[in-house]
Amino acid sequence: MSDETKKEMDLPTAEQLHTELKRLRYSQNFAKTLWNTISSLIVVAAAAVIVSMLFVPVLRVTGSSMTPALLNDELILCIKSSDFHHGDIVAFYYNNKILLKRVIGVAGDVIDISEDGIVSLNGEQLQEDYVSESAFGECDIQLPYQVPDNRIFVMGDHRAVSIDSRSTAVGSIAEEYVLGKVFFRIWPWERIGTV
Repeated sequence: MSDETKKEMDLPTAEQLHTELKRLRYSQNFAKTLWNTISSLIVVAAAAVIVSMLFVPVLRVTGSSMTPALLNDELILCIKSSDFHHGDIVAFYYNNKILLKRVIGVAGDVIDISEDGIVSLNGEQLQEDYVSESAFGECDIQLPYQVPDNRIFVMGDHRAVSIDSRSTAVGSIAEEYVLGKVFFRIWPWERIGTV
């Protein structure tokens, strides 16, 4: 066998070159697609974290002070707001924790609570359908109580166990400590919906 014939046998055929070229292009396209997918997922995840931190925080309910409206281990969404109304459920910072309570009074309102736990707002008894049982609870503030400027008065729905604005340890909440209003429950699936 001559050297020239040997060299011709070592050269790939056109079909082999075409197959190898397709394989290389597939590998390059796969790597590019994989990189684009990973990059997109990172950007979406970063955007989700930024949105949740700045505008719509996701919180997990711990404890029973807001039952039956909010149950332990539920996941809820809050929306940043500084416009609070009677009956809103808000999340706020207290001693490096986030607490969830219902707004009973805003700046200037006068709150009074009878011995049997009936709450009056500006001289009128509140209709509190969200409370399953009235209780005076832990209350060491001077009643009737007028809510100071730029503060809100909050109470838990489960009044017998809730530590809230009735206690001087918590007091009225300064608006800058409020994380936002609770507006939507995302877990568990059977209770998903607005709060």
